[in-house]
Amino acid sequence: MKIVPLKHALLAVALSLAAAPALAAPVTYQIDPNHTDVVAQWNHLGFSNPIIHFGDVDGAIVYDADDVSASSVEVTLPLSGLNSHVEKFDQHLRSDDFFDAANHPEATFRSTAVESAGEGKLKVTGDLTIKGISKPVVLDVTLNEMGPHPMTKREAIGFDATTTVKRTDFDLGMHAPHVGDEVQLRITTEASVAAAE
Repeated sequence: MKIVPLKHALLAVALSLAAAPALAAPVTYQIDPNHTDVVAQWNHLGFSNPIIHFGDVDGAIVYDADDVSASSVEVTLPLSGLNSHVEKFDQHLRSDDFFDAANHPEATFRSTAVESAGEGKLKVTGDLTIKGISKPVVLDVTLNEMGPHPMTKREAIGFDATTTVKRTDFDLGMHAPHVGDEVQLRITTEASVAAAE
């Protein structure tokens, strides 16, 4: 039997470990508010399907490509970023008839579970909180892109997501059901790893 010197054995172990594929750790991305939009759409008396935008979005996405269940999302939607392109309507939406922004200046979403839904697809379950009322929602998510951003050179990720909520669940039900209770939410976002300080 051939005896392998200890230092040779240790070198072989080290080389085998170096050659083994590394497991990706969860990566934290900060949401880019300039490339993130949350759009809400509903039916108005059967005649039209208007939309409003929620901008100034803040938050973080933690994504683990090897174990998506270790991923998470936390988002804040300041009502200061609400924009229907009709200033009078924006003021009404921020009033206590709807969002009561003076007492509840932001909405939030915090994930409670992330699971794969096929190649490049996820289901993200979480709690949506509006006016202090929290309800579970499920986002159908598509991973658009992941990798170095061609402009910033930082690691980046991009998603689109959709879900439907009932505004009456959040005490936003004025004029329902004549004005549609169901609101479709469409989300598009880019997020990047924070720049090194």
